[in-house]
Amino acid sequence: MAIWVDADACPVVVKDILCRAAERWHMTTTFVANQTIRVPPSTFIKTRQVPQGFDVADNEIVSQLVEGDLVITQDIPLAAEAIEKGAQVLSPRGQAFTKENIRQRLAMRNFMEEMRNAGQVTGGPAEFAKSDRKEFADQLDRWLQKHRRQEA
Repeated sequence: MAIWVDADACPVVVKDILCRAAERWHMTTTFVANQTIRVPPSTFIKTRQVPQGFDVADNEIVSQLVEGDLVITQDIPLAAEAIEKGAQVLSPRGQAFTKENIRQRLAMRNFMEEMRNAGQVTGGPAEFAKSDRKEFADQLDRWLQKHRRQEA
């Protein structure tokens, strides 16, 4: 099992949490982006730079992940594809995307996109807060502990 990170829009604090967890848990963690991503040297932390383009990083993650992997993304369509392949998915705010909620999230995303295209001002996401960081770290820790129990 491995962790795949949609790194282009991932907050720095989440990247830091993931790097520390990769070292502590000896978990292969790959940051995929269309730009250079700086990470500490480690046998467990990898980067994969992909060409610029629409969904190139998303497609790379989906093509490489295997059932049981964890994907970190706030991209709803990527989350849906990863879930379809059997991955677990967390947003950088620690929200789990699941088979049970992904259709609703896709519908809301599409609705909001239609609103923006129609000229409605919808605002952006809330500022990343300490509570978001804690929720992400807690959810990641739960996944890592569950993974370790399954290996034993």
